[in-house]
Amino acid sequence: MSFKNHARQQYIIDTANAFTRKKISKRVFLHRMGLAGVGFSAFATGMLGNGNSRGFGVNTAAAAVEPNMSDDVANFFRTAGKPFAGTTIRYTSESTPPTNVVNEIKKEFTDLTGINVEIEIVPLEQVLAKATQDVQGQLGTYDLYYLDQAWTSNFSRDTIDPVQYYKDKPDLAMPGFDFDDFSKPLVEGISLYEGKWVGLPFDIPIFTLMYRKDILEKHGLKVPKTYEEFTTAVKFITAAEKENGIFGTGLQAKSGHYSLECDWTQAVWGHGGSIFGADKKFSGNDAQGVAGLEWYQEMLANAPASSVTSTWDGQWQMGSAGQVALVQSWAEFFPGWNADDSKVKGLWEMAPPLQGPATLRSRSDVGFGEIPNWGHQGGSSMGLSKYSKNVDAAWLFMQWACSKDVMTRCTLIGGFAPMRNSSFTDERIVAKKSLMGSGTTRHLDTVKWTIDNVMASEPDMPIWAGLSTNEIPTELGRLLTGQAYNGSAKACMDKVAKLVDARVKEAWPF
Repeated sequence: MSFKNHARQQYIIDTANAFTRKKISKRVFLHRMGLAGVGFSAFATGMLGNGNSRGFGVNTAAAAVEPNMSDDVANFFRTAGKPFAGTTIRYTSESTPPTNVVNEIKKEFTDLTGINVEIEIVPLEQVLAKATQDVQGQLGTYDLYYLDQAWTSNFSRDTIDPVQYYKDKPDLAMPGFDFDDFSKPLVEGISLYEGKWVGLPFDIPIFTLMYRKDILEKHGLKVPKTYEEFTTAVKFITAAEKENGIFGTGLQAKSGHYSLECDWTQAVWGHGGSIFGADKKFSGNDAQGVAGLEWYQEMLANAPASSVTSTWDGQWQMGSAGQVALVQSWAEFFPGWNADDSKVKGLWEMAPPLQGPATLRSRSDVGFGEIPNWGHQGGSSMGLSKYSKNVDAAWLFMQWACSKDVMTRCTLIGGFAPMRNSSFTDERIVAKKSLMGSGTTRHLDTVKWTIDNVMASEPDMPIWAGLSTNEIPTELGRLLTGQAYNGSAKACMDKVAKLVDARVKEAWPF
């Protein structure tokens, strides 16, 4: 399908309206949005319609974390909030760790300002549909938007630049808010579009290596640093522990699902390949890309059989149940695996993502803004709607929710990676690095290093959402389940190349 700009916009509007009116199914909605280039990041897609199934909710053991707000900041909110007392602002979001935490503690903001806050938590496809309708009608139903990183360009004209608004509204500028404290890679990768801050970074899932220290110690194995070392350890553990119900690794390899595409992308990057070449043609079928897929096939042979039906949820469950020893996947798994109700509490540790046997493909040798690296990322921002009827009240809440103290507390309560550099050195974070159960922060140094040094990004192109949730994982699934290609990674990738290149030729540029 090919679009002109105005046709694409109308197509998105019509699709959102049809979905909210229940005239089309979720599957049709996602497919159509993918065709229009409106996609979903890795973390977000895994949560579509699944609620909070990965154990990422509020950590009740840590929910008593006290605020650490200075008197001048508290007085600022009391004074600035007075004109808006009794106002109600609305924010729509999917279920993510920071959203769940902020929803849990929002009364603190209301107590300071008198401003009421309604947070509507719905599946991600509904977030997109509601936000799309809101901006197209300029309704102002929602004052704040949850913006998946794949939507940043789509909503760039519909949100207020928070940096500029901070300058324009000195009376409403929270003391010491400090935009420079936000992690620079996250700002550039999630929140910035054509030089404008579309929102503020609000959550960041990212690939790291996680390992069962007890199993490695039992067999005298070192923590893997390379794909080669990882492969050796995975095979050894599977051979030694399979009878005990433990496999070397576990995968999120469900056919036709974005989780499989994420796993595959990381494997390709890790073997020196890329999804696209500088000529903007699919390159996953070159020697490096095929090597990455062949390695993934090898890992599947050393993983629980349920891997071919598992998304992120299934992979998380494998780790929590003690079925796997080594996983390269989302760092957000770690707090749940260390929760008090986990069968493997305190046994998981984290290390930097694996380094491949070949050098990374340079950014000058790839197309569509792809960034090959060791740490696959997803993420989202909180955006301030320019159509809000309560924009100043919403701006106060946005500053509070994204402040140093609240972001740090979100990490302590929800276990996710901080958006702000200062959170990593906050004494409350540091104090919990020695914990071996709920509330642990011992993984965060590795998360920060990964964000700062090896964060990777998938292609930035309108049709990527469709390719990454349809053509690519569907053909990969046919290979991995034995439905096609007779086990040949090369044959599978050649087929994908034909499909992808045809789509690019048809749709690029809109």
